Amino acid sequence: MSGRSRWWIVLPTALAALTTGLCAPVAAQAAPPPHTTVLDGTRLQQTKARLDHGDPQLRSAVRALTVRTDKWLDQGPWTVVDKPRPAPGGDVHDYLSQAPYWWPSQTPTADNPWGCPYVQRDGERNPEVDSGTDRQDVEKVFDSAYDLSLAWYYTGEKRYARKAGQVLRTWFLDPATRMNPHLDHAQFIPCKYDGRAIGIIDFSQSYTSVLDALALLDTGAPGWSRKDRTEMREWNTDFLGWLKDSDFGKQEAAAANNHGTFYDMLLAGLAHATGDKALARRTVLDARGKRIAPQIAADGSQPQELTRTRSWHYSTFDLVAYTRLAAIGRHVGVDLWAYRGPDGQSLFKAVDYLLPAATAAAAWPHPELEFLRYAATDVVHAAADAGYTRARRAVPSLEAPPGGDLWALRPAAEQLDSIAG
Repeated sequence: MSGRSRWWIVLPTALAALTTGLCAPVAAQAAPPPHTTVLDGTRLQQTKARLDHGDPQLRSAVRALTVRTDKWLDQGPWTVVDKPRPAPGGDVHDYLSQAPYWWPSQTPTADNPWGCPYVQRDGERNPEVDSGTDRQDVEKVFDSAYDLSLAWYYTGEKRYARKAGQVLRTWFLDPATRMNPHLDHAQFIPCKYDGRAIGIIDFSQSYTSVLDALALLDTGAPGWSRKDRTEMREWNTDFLGWLKDSDFGKQEAAAANNHGTFYDMLLAGLAHATGDKALARRTVLDARGKRIAPQIAADGSQPQELTRTRSWHYSTFDLVAYTRLAAIGRHVGVDLWAYRGPDGQSLFKAVDYLLPAATAAAAWPHPELEFLRYAATDVVHAAADAGYTRARRAVPSLEAPPGGDLWALRPAAEQLDSIAG
């Protein structure tokens, strides 16, 4: 048989094999995990896979999450432009909040409508700060965006994603309703200050939840467009610039208590989310000698927080910042949990100091106007996840916060008691 004849026999076989290869189904490529800032995107992806396979514990947790989330569906959206009067300077797009622990010392009159001068009453929240400013609304923006995005990620229900997108666009992006990316008028004191550096904590205590919500929506949420993603990144970049370079930002960076810890957390979180991994890493590394060593004592107590009338709240509150900062560190190759200060100071020691009260084994021995045991639940979870044996043993004795313990779905500490910072 000639060579040409042999080709006529071989060619149909080769073509058939080629055609079969072209028509065979291609294995679906797994979607990448969410590019989260505090939350562990890979862990979320694994949790979702377990949920999709019917894990009963996770199904129960999702039900608790959706009960919490459904309440947001008929609320909002909120905006900085609808407060009764603008911030000092007159721009309705500027965020405004009032110092929570400052009270009028005089009865308001026509000549002194605020009742000035204002005096400080630590730990006692002035109810007027919740009306006429943006403080309560911004907390609703942060909380709802986080809940809605998580609920969409785990359930796939479009209504959650669309509502989250509406909330975020209204507060941050729409020209008619957007917030300017600065906090020049946060925690003002009537007749005293138009704004204060410590007002940054209005955002620093919760804004990393928004960064994680954005990362979840960026995985393909319905109603969240490429334009939304781009504009939100630009807003965050501008806000990061203000945080780094403004006088208020520099003052808050120098704070030696929970304000400084939360500032570092926000700075590192924004840097990570906007692509400045070097700044994020440097901030977490610096927190070892700048925060943990001077702010946590050898016995694990936090002396600056123990001086407060709400010492339990502020001790757990500060650890929310530390544990979230440690979670950011994981993304940039820094193990903040492993750090030991010159006198043995560490995050594990700080959590250990809370365990007797957190597990109801002993009373909290310091002043506290309103002791809420569950305020420590998330930070104990965080230490347990980081490998601390005593924290792992304590987990079954923790008190679940109102609405249930959602750690399995969002393993990052939240501020579980709602007093302002």
